[in-house]
Amino acid sequence: MSTRVARVLLALLVTASALTTGTAGAAADHTVTFVNRSGRTVWVGSTVNADGSVNLTSLPVLANGRSATVTVPESAAPGHWRGKFFARQGCTGTSGRDFRCTVGDCGVQADRCTTGEQPASLAEFNFDTRDGLAPWYNVSHVNAFSLPITIEAVGATVPPGSNSCASAGCTTDVLPFCPPEHVRYAPDGSRINCVSPNRDAPTNYSDAVKARCPRAYAWSGHDTEPGNQTVFQCASCRGFTVTFHGGS
Repeated sequence: MSTRVARVLLALLVTASALTTGTAGAAADHTVTFVNRSGRTVWVGSTVNADGSVNLTSLPVLANGRSATVTVPESAAPGHWRGKFFARQGCTGTSGRDFRCTVGDCGVQADRCTTGEQPASLAEFNFDTRDGLAPWYNVSHVNAFSLPITIEAVGATVPPGSNSCASAGCTTDVLPFCPPEHVRYAPDGSRINCVSPNRDAPTNYSDAVKARCPRAYAWSGHDTEPGNQTVFQCASCRGFTVTFHGGS
């Protein structure tokens, strides 16, 4: 076998191995850009799964109309990042001392979460360098609907006829349609949250969400319903844009 042929075969084997293991795109971490169109200031919050995923710090505060980008540390050990982002709203106090939020409260630090979040609309992701179909993503209102969220893939190459890399979530505000018993109010009397009475079963809450935001989770078993549009994947994208839209 000539040296040239051997080199060609080696290159083909390396390429095939990368495609099989799903590590071809693992060299560059994905980014998530947050856009605030909610009409109010939001503090971006994030929590992670209990699987070694790295907690994020230095998360941005966004005035209305502003945006910011973070890099997801998926290539660091353990080779994945599984977690969620949400808008912390109605926040007051001094970071590190008495900082609290009306929605999405997750500790006294303004730039990161130190406890589990309160019920809020969620943008959920599964970045995995060993999964050739990843990243996976969805918008979840399983716990609550605090404001509309959309997730859009950035820089994706989608084959014709493919369902990959679709938009998740909705721009529709469900708060005006929240069953009265599930409404939560801000100090000024405005509706600021609609909290699910049972995340693990269909309810009048999940019916209200599904009717107006069909491309998001309304309850934990929503993905088992025929024809559901709850979970998406986009292996070819550079990252995502998460937009917080206006609510009541």
